[in-house]
Order: sequence, then C-alpha cells, then structure tokens
Amino acid sequence: MPPKKAAKDEMNVGQAGASKWGRVKTSLKMGVVGLPNVGKSSLFNLLTNQEAAAENFPFCTIDPNEAQCAVPDQRFKWLCDLYKPPSKVPAKLLVTDIAGLIKGASEGAGLGNAFLSHIQAVDGIYHCVRAFESDEVIHVDDSVDPCRDLETIQSELCKKDLAYVTSQITMHQAEKKGQKPKKLTEAYISARDKIVSHLEQDKPAFMAGFTDAEIGEFKVVAPALITTKPIVYLVNLSKKNFIAKKSKWLPKIADWVKDHGGGTVIPFSVEYEEELYEANKAGGADAKADVVKANGDCKSVLPRIIKVGYKELNLIYFFTAGEKEVRAWNIYNGSLAPQAAGAIHSDFERGFIKAELCAYDDFKEHCGGKPSMANLKSLGKYRQEGKGYTVKDGDIIEFKFNVSK
Repeated sequence: MPPKKAAKDEMNVGQAGASKWGRVKTSLKMGVVGLPNVGKSSLFNLLTNQEAAAENFPFCTIDPNEAQCAVPDQRFKWLCDLYKPPSKVPAKLLVTDIAGLIKGASEGAGLGNAFLSHIQAVDGIYHCVRAFESDEVIHVDDSVDPCRDLETIQSELCKKDLAYVTSQITMHQAEKKGQKPKKLTEAYISARDKIVSHLEQDKPAFMAGFTDAEIGEFKVVAPALITTKPIVYLVNLSKKNFIAKKSKWLPKIADWVKDHGGGTVIPFSVEYEEELYEANKAGGADAKADVVKANGDCKSVLPRIIKVGYKELNLIYFFTAGEKEVRAWNIYNGSLAPQAAGAIHSDFERGFIKAELCAYDDFKEHCGGKPSMANLKSLGKYRQEGKGYTVKDGDIIEFKFNVSK
C-alpha cells in the first residue's frame, strides 16, 4: 500500500483558534475592557458580589482590581449535596477589571499605555460596550453609539499590537555580530506578514487565519499579542430593553461582530443585575425570585458570562470528592492525567502511577444516591487510566502516586 499522505495543517480562522495563541496554564485570566462609563467596574463588582452572596460559590479578592469568581455548576452542587463535606471548593475564573481606554490610548492618552499593558497580561477579553441612554452617566464621546465604541477599542488594540509586534520582529530578526543570519521558517514568515498586514489596516490579528504551525512559530516571538486573544462581547442594556430583549443596537452589534472575526455576544443589564443583587442582599433567594417573577421570569445572566469566559480560555475541570472535601480543579483542555494530577500538587505529577476515575454522569446514574463508588466498580464504570489518558470535563478522579525520597 502507498504511504498515507500527511494530514494538512488546518486553518484556524477568527475566534475559533484564538485559544491556541494563549498560555497553556490553569491560572488564566479574563480582563474586562471598554471605554469609560460603559459599566465595566459595575459588572466586575456584580461578579464579585454575587459570588459573595452565593453560599456555594465563594470568591477570593486578590487585589483591588482582580478577583476569583466561582464557576456555577449544578454537578458541583449535586456532589456537595451528596457528600456533605465541610470543605466545598468550586472551579474558579480569574477576572481583572481594567481601567477605561479612550481614543489615542495607544499613544499614551489617558494613561493608555499602562492600561494596554494590563490587557496584554490577561488571556481573554470581556469587551463591555454601552447600549443604554442615561443623562446621569456621561458618555466619553457625548453620545451612545456602541458600534463606534467597538471600532475605537479595536483600533487602539491594533495600534498597540502593531508597535509591539514590530519591535519583537526587529529583535527576532536582528543579526548578531559574529553569527550567521537567522534562518526564518516559512511558517514564521507567513504568520509575520499576515499579522503586520492586518494590524496596519486596524484589523485584529486573529482575523487573518493561521495554521497550527504558524501559530506555534510566531507566538514564541510575540507571546503578548492582544488581538489574538479570545473575546466575549458584553452589551450593557437598560433594564427595560434587557427584559424586553429588544434594542435597536443589538442587530447592528451582531453584524459588527460577525464582520470582525465573530465571537459570542451576551446582552445584559447592570441596572437589572444590581436590582437582583440588592433584593438578594435584603431578603435572600426568595426576594430575588420575586423580582425575577415580576419581570417576566428574566433571570440573571452573570452565571452565563462566567461560564462562557471560562470556556473561551479553553479550561475544563475535574472533581475530587470525599467526606472531607468536594473540589473542582482547573486544568487546560487536553491535559493528560499526570498534568491534571499536578494541578493538585507537583508531587502527584512527579510520582504519578495511575488515575482511578469515573465520569460524572455515570456516577450520578449508578451510585444509588450514596457517596460510594461500590456500584460503579461492580458495573465496570470505575476504571484505571495511565499516563496517556486525556482527562475529560467532569471526571471524578482519585490519583495514585509515589514519590521516593
């Protein structure tokens, strides 16, 4: 038989391949970005406060502009209800509140360079845009036009990236005295030319489309590119428009996003979310439910914002469950069993022997309502996996390891 042809390197176009440009870590961050007075800090505070108010989803403030938000998950809640452990630790999403950008930020306007550096430091972007009118909240450009605002932010990010990537290319290609000129690969040259061309046109780099080889070659040279990061677009509406699920801006924003590489668009309302939060704070879950019912069963979208951001960073989690603790552990999607073990402790990875595990759905179906693996073992649903096993989202795992002194 003739040899098989090598598989063609697939093209990653738009937001679909954005996570491949990022860091392969478990402590990845989403940054809230936008113009001043669009609701960024209010959203950040709501994410923080709603976690503080949720009994099963605590958060931990790290510093004034960064917090860990628990990822809502009914699977985690069910395991906690079953095991009733004293320690309950959900999966966490790191969120950073980044001060507002203005036109000219890439040239230093409004301390823009410092803020743009903060965006470089995160792994994904919540792009918050204003689509509500208010005489009390002044717009930095004196009028509400979310599509114009999207263009402004995108242009500043592209300009920052162009300056950064030009500098990185110069350093990478510089000839060192006494050394032969560096040989540039075809993948590097292709990625370089596409990125520079797009950025010069104020187009995000991810819109160019790249093969895995191009991404692998170029992200080593320019690891802090902004316009290759995954983006979730958050549209801040008035309470009235959010409950009615109508706004003249939503179709225009959807078209803009489609024309600029795609991405998830989530309408929300700071005004309404604050009302829900205050009701919960004053009267608990029942009072919050009354507000929801009085507004056409319109529920909070904060849980969705958190879960979508988590997914965009290409993160998943596995569970450890016992009488002392139920915990969800962040790992990068595609992690092998030893790497997942390392999320608990480096000794677990270094001395990895095997993983004993089952899928969450199998456990829920066959455990018989008891916090025990006995039924699953008898059914062959509880199994052993070695170093080559790729951990799945929701796996319930116990690692076996041995570290010799």
